Amino acid sequence: MNRDREWAARNESIGFLQILSILWNRKWLILVVAALAVGLSLVYVFTAKQWFRAEVLLKPTDTKTSLSGVGQLGSLGGLGGLASLAGINLGSGNSAEAMAVLVSREFTAAFLEDQNIMPLLYSDRWDAVQGRWKQSAFFDPPDIRDATQRFNKSIRTVQEDRKTGFVTMTIEWTDPKIAADWANLMVERLNERMRSKALVEAETNVSYLKQEIASSNVVPMQQSIGRVLEAELQRLMLAKATHEYSFKIIDHAIPPRRHSWPRGIIVAPIALLLGIAASVFYVLAQDAISRKRAADLAMQPLNV
Repeated sequence: MNRDREWAARNESIGFLQILSILWNRKWLILVVAALAVGLSLVYVFTAKQWFRAEVLLKPTDTKTSLSGVGQLGSLGGLGGLASLAGINLGSGNSAEAMAVLVSREFTAAFLEDQNIMPLLYSDRWDAVQGRWKQSAFFDPPDIRDATQRFNKSIRTVQEDRKTGFVTMTIEWTDPKIAADWANLMVERLNERMRSKALVEAETNVSYLKQEIASSNVVPMQQSIGRVLEAELQRLMLAKATHEYSFKIIDHAIPPRRHSWPRGIIVAPIALLLGIAASVFYVLAQDAISRKRAADLAMQPLNV
């Protein structure tokens, strides 16, 4: 019993003041480790590859508010259901569809292929002299699926402000001009794709409605179909005349002057905290090991 009490007394938990005393006695070690961590972080900041962030601000354009007479079309009752069955869109907006297309894998993959961006994404695995991927026994050449996933996760981000409806698309890349060019070009391609789709749909709907008018002998039905036809003709004219069909660019992306990463104001404080935490953990762990060894040595005479 006496031996147990003596062992417990020697190994009781240290208090907060004792911890402060231990850390104060080893303060120079903590300061040196923290300074070394900050120094290494600054070396990283000045030597690491710089990334630049280009942003383009967009406002969705809603064809529902662009077409006159849409409110009347919405009250056509049974004719509206008939138009929906025929695949005719009675003036509804396209902003949700445009957003889905913008972040889709298909649209992104087509953009990467058309602009030949994959060699830039995987420059370390691309042989510029031979114009082909480097051969390796450890990994396969990257394909468009790998590039699309990397582009969507690390390079392009799309955020929508629920209150204002504005959309911000951000491109982060190592070249500021390329980042801005990609951002503006993606919006341009999206608008052109959505406009071309609307043209095809409107032309198909106009042709269908003209056939329905010609084949109908009921005057009220002809008048109702005529109003739908008028709306589709307006939609066709809008698609032909409007280049910013889905998104209106409020603020074009421009090449940024300063890099977004790495930034010393962010990296250095993080390194400082990590350096202090690591050194404090080391000092306390070393003290705990020393006290345990001292306790073990003190117990040896009692076991004789």
